[in-house]
Amino acid sequence: MTLVDATTHPEAAVAAAVTALRKGRPVVLPTETVYGVAALPGDPSAVEELFERKGRAGERLVAVLVADLEAARCIAVVDAMFEVLAAAFWPGPLTIVAWRHPEADLHLGDGSSTVGVRCPDHDLVGAILAEVGPMATTSANRSGQPTPMTAMEAADALGGDLLVLDGGRCEGSPSTVVDLTTDPARVLRPGAVTREALLGVGLELGPDGAGADR
Repeated sequence: MTLVDATTHPEAAVAAAVTALRKGRPVVLPTETVYGVAALPGDPSAVEELFERKGRAGERLVAVLVADLEAARCIAVVDAMFEVLAAAFWPGPLTIVAWRHPEADLHLGDGSSTVGVRCPDHDLVGAILAEVGPMATTSANRSGQPTPMTAMEAADALGGDLLVLDGGRCEGSPSTVVDLTTDPARVLRPGAVTREALLGVGLELGPDGAGADR
């Protein structure tokens, strides 16, 4: 394991993460919600390693972090409501599930025409995204287990031989996951953005769906 103090040495942490990701290696990193583990979504072997380390079933797709709305347009079909949600809650803890862009080369699990997209409110992650583009990311824990609050706990949960960016304790709530591919939309996972807040920007919501681990 290689541990980099991302609080004291953010530029070194970004450089190390960019190098590892481009070499096809997953990276453990802090976000404003929880610790995540990331890989480049166009690299199937890197994403496969991410799934193996988590013990995650292939049909449970991972989400994609993006730097901004323009980056989201490259991987997802962005409609008017997507734009409204992004304007209201991005950067921040809202994952928007939309139809995949037909030309997007994404390896996020065992096949789907949808993708969950989030723009994180975290300077370190934003700097990495600016260098490498979108990242396939999921919480840094074994599937079904609590998400660790520290970098070392996250690394231990996922096994050795990883680059780990230590950003201190991450004690935020998981992102809210809202699915725009159904009519009306559904909250797949409650989180930091409340149902009331979503309704407040004009989103029509049906009953909440099954829990999502994105």
